Amino acid sequence: MSEIIAFRGNARKDDTLWAVIATAGPTRRIADIYPARPAALADCAWRAQQVRAYAHLLRQTRQPVPSYSVAPIRRADLPRAWRPLPALGFLRGQFI
Repeated sequence: MSEIIAFRGNARKDDTLWAVIATAGPTRRIADIYPARPAALADCAWRAQQVRAYAHLLRQTRQPVPSYSVAPIRRADLPRAWRPLPALGFLRGQFI
């Protein structure tokens, strides 16, 4: 019986994820989610590096330049049809 109670106590902890948030102008999208903050921070840094590497291309094609941040999110707050964003935040010429 005590094992079941301990399991229920961990369910609340498992509900929190770390989201990498892409922002371009007024639009905010969840780029990716991770169970641990260090993984989300690493992905955020990688995405920011990709934006810096392709900054010239983004300016030439007049694509919005996304910025990235990390925030906690509950699993219940994820949109049903959510899918991870590409590194630069756009696909087929549109910010997703």
